[in-house]
Amino acid sequence: MPDSASVPDDIHNLADTVRRAALADPAARALIAGSQVLTWGDLDARVDAVAAGLRALDQPGDPARVAVVAPNVPEYAVAYFAVLRAGLVAVPVNPGYTPRELAHVLGDSGASVVIGTAAALAAIATVRAQLPALRHAYSLDGGADGRPFADLSATRTGDVPARGGEDLAVLLYTSGTAGAPKGAMLSHRALIANHRQLAEVRPTVVGAGDVVLLALPLFHAYGLNAGLGAVAWHGATGVLADGADPAGILALIAQHQVTVVAAVPQLYHAWSMRPELAGSVGSTRVLVSGAAPLDPVTQRRVASLTGRRVHQGYGLTETAPVVTTDLASPVPKAGSIGRPVPGVEVRLVGGDGTTIVRLNAGGLVGAAPFDEDAEDVFPGTAGSDPGEVVVRGDNLFSGYWPDAHGGPDADGWWRTGDVAYADGDGDLFLVDRLGEMIIVSGFNVYPHEVEMVIVGCPGVIEAAVVGEPHPETGEAVRAYAVLAPGSRASVADVAAHCELNLARYKRPRVIEIVGELPHSATGKVRKSMLGSAT
Repeated sequence: MPDSASVPDDIHNLADTVRRAALADPAARALIAGSQVLTWGDLDARVDAVAAGLRALDQPGDPARVAVVAPNVPEYAVAYFAVLRAGLVAVPVNPGYTPRELAHVLGDSGASVVIGTAAALAAIATVRAQLPALRHAYSLDGGADGRPFADLSATRTGDVPARGGEDLAVLLYTSGTAGAPKGAMLSHRALIANHRQLAEVRPTVVGAGDVVLLALPLFHAYGLNAGLGAVAWHGATGVLADGADPAGILALIAQHQVTVVAAVPQLYHAWSMRPELAGSVGSTRVLVSGAAPLDPVTQRRVASLTGRRVHQGYGLTETAPVVTTDLASPVPKAGSIGRPVPGVEVRLVGGDGTTIVRLNAGGLVGAAPFDEDAEDVFPGTAGSDPGEVVVRGDNLFSGYWPDAHGGPDADGWWRTGDVAYADGDGDLFLVDRLGEMIIVSGFNVYPHEVEMVIVGCPGVIEAAVVGEPHPETGEAVRAYAVLAPGSRASVADVAAHCELNLARYKRPRVIEIVGELPHSATGKVRKSMLGSAT
């Protein structure tokens, strides 16, 4: 085992968390994947060997970028932490990307090394001519013109240049729902800060004794840092899983006595339809949903079946990722994303640039102008006017690759492009993306509000709302609804439900019943693809 003197008391490089866990208890379980169990001692040794192998490669760039294109397997964790320990930059990539999408991310990042599955390497081979910086390819499962990943190991010789703190650790590409994906530059400081912030939330989200479900894709900030990173930070145990198999994941939760579940709304919805849900989650103490809004119907159904609340949070790739959680609220509320985690500040800013309200982990900061008679996005809750969410904290990114454009301003504030309002207690309610707001005859329509109403219609399980040009009103509301299996709800039923619950200008002019909606890997509806959803 490495000498404990090599581990700083104050973590500056995220990979040092693996070393710390290994020194604390090398025989403790780090990762479980099927029948494979990797201890912290095993993981640390493998990370050391691969880090040394990476340092020995001929790579352009300072520091060099290493792409990891793989599903949730133990080798992903080895590769990720090895890149960081080697003082290089990790570029997590969705293994489901097409060759065109792979060419964009690998080309834009200038990755010189790729570690991936044979299928991913085969796809990359078709666009290799577009990737002049790419020099080395390693296959996790053999084939596709990549050297075996097992070959990427060496004995450490000499000291590794110390990198951490403000140094770039990860390039995480945004989902690209609006335009080509951009690389968010996350430093070690940003990744580590989010763990320190979440560690102060009570009740504890993750602790050393927890068994954490890692079904969220590791190429996404939610799965990478809030999942795998949290397991390493606390020296907990992670159970790796394929997020596309709801029944299989429930079986894993029961088999391994998982205590912390972080998942996307789609998974909770699928689970809420399964009778074995209650028996499967008996060991869990925390259920968390993120990456997209969780509809109230699913939240209530899960609570009814299990007696457990599904907690909601809010975060972004650029914030490493957590900004708020209802675990930080004294009393979690339906539809609320809670309060900022300790160390994060939030302002809601109006269209004229003025601050509507300011919040931190304690709730409201100073006086706030709340109007009991104002029209509320969520009926029955008095709150501030909606405003753009602007955040500040040590967990913020450094800007977009390669020149740090679009990052926090001189005072550390960053505009998220999301719209929310705060209630009188200082709890936040997410309304929508600023760019998705629909303006009908001069009135603002927030698609999320309309979607919540439609999902409340009996027989409807999912909805998406977009704006479309209209010659008389400027824009009109168009809705897509997905029905539950066996439901006989009609367009007329949905329209009647909207008439009862929405002002006239908010009601959809067109409603389509579709079989499914197009989703990203983390469950967000890709509204730019809705024309093909039918």
